[in-house]
Amino acid sequence: MNNYSLYILIALTLLYANGCSEYNKILKSPNPELKYKKAVEYFEAEEYSKSLPLFLEILPLYKGTEKGRKIYIYYAYNNYNLGYLLIAAYHFRKYASTFSMSDQAEEAMFMSAYCNYLDSPGPSLDQTPSLLALEEFQLFVNTYPESELVDSANTIVDKLNLKIENKAFENSKQYYNIRKFKSAIVALNNFLADYPASQYKEEAKILVLKSYYELATNSIFEKKKERYDKGIEAYYDFIDNFAGSVKIDEAEVIYAKLVKEREEFLIENPDQNEL
Repeated sequence: MNNYSLYILIALTLLYANGCSEYNKILKSPNPELKYKKAVEYFEAEEYSKSLPLFLEILPLYKGTEKGRKIYIYYAYNNYNLGYLLIAAYHFRKYASTFSMSDQAEEAMFMSAYCNYLDSPGPSLDQTPSLLALEEFQLFVNTYPESELVDSANTIVDKLNLKIENKAFENSKQYYNIRKFKSAIVALNNFLADYPASQYKEEAKILVLKSYYELATNSIFEKKKERYDKGIEAYYDFIDNFAGSVKIDEAEVIYAKLVKEREEFLIENPDQNEL
């Protein structure tokens, strides 16, 4: 039994245990119309823990009817208001596809994406919910390009893209942090290719420069000259892009080390000049 089902069971058990309560009488009533009326009243009074069991109970009784459609959107919002975001997203999405001609289909499609956005974790965690939300917002914008909600969708998409970009950068940077410099260079360059206008471009490029220096310094003999050369190229690439950077002094220190160590290496190994 999942947590959601357990919640419903506990709520019903506690409410049934209070035999004198008005709410318990409503739950026990065989009158679905009464339950619908009271569920709506509880919902509008923001007593969502009371309205949810009632909507859940009568939902199958009105399946295929106009009232059933109304109950279903109430039910989806009820889950949303109680913070059951994944369940709410599922039912909003199902509502939008099942009642695609409804006046609320547009709203339901947006809410499905929005629930997944709210469920999206911080940048350090797995971004699968963020990717799902992006996919759903894109579908929403494509389906309802004239909707008043498009601007809101686009604003959220920008936030999600920044979060995913941040996650990608941190994943790439992690290789540098654990001193796997060869992997760091590959990962950071892949990141720069995927996000050429990234806000992390400057930091990524100087990390590439620093990785080449570390890689060259600790390299095997056969690879040293090539890696010193690549490091020097990375320096010129950095200053070409960020000549006014606050990191320029740091870059120049690394460049000076690369040049000095390269010269010393070639003096000791003159045959490497021919390579």
